Amino acid sequence: MIQGYETQPYDLIKTYDDFEIRYYPSVAMVQTESSPGSEQNFRKLFQYISGLNESDLKIAMTTPVHMEKTQGENKMSFVLPSDLDKPPIPKNKEVKIIKSKEAYFAAVKYGGYSNSSKVIYYTKLLKESLALKNIKVSGGPIVLGYNSPYKFFNRRNEIIIEILIN
Repeated sequence: MIQGYETQPYDLIKTYDDFEIRYYPSVAMVQTESSPGSEQNFRKLFQYISGLNESDLKIAMTTPVHMEKTQGENKMSFVLPSDLDKPPIPKNKEVKIIKSKEAYFAAVKYGGYSNSSKVIYYTKLLKESLALKNIKVSGGPIVLGYNSPYKFFNRRNEIIIEILIN
């Protein structure tokens, strides 16, 4: 639990000096995407959990927030609470409910506020560490943010990259 929020579950498979291998089971998520430079993704998802859905249901915030850049798009996803049996349909057509796939990921942790230079640095560090261990990458980097913007100290961020397990 981070700040009292439910946190996405994973199984720790192996710990190395500078990264971890984790197994993430499938979870329900709410997701939106936009073109680079748009800062509206968080707002759209927050509106959904604040009741902008067909049930007018307020949904608890969870951690982490998933952020990913793919083919010119910025994706952001919130993990939905595990006790939410059937997520309500979003009223905003740019927001969708998805099911993540179960997969193995390598993860590296870092502190402070995340920014593009930290994401580039830790992604490079993680990819180099995986190459040294002959671990094959099968996906792009996903940034995980665990803290509210109002938390100043002891912030937790991670980069995860899907990997192939033999």
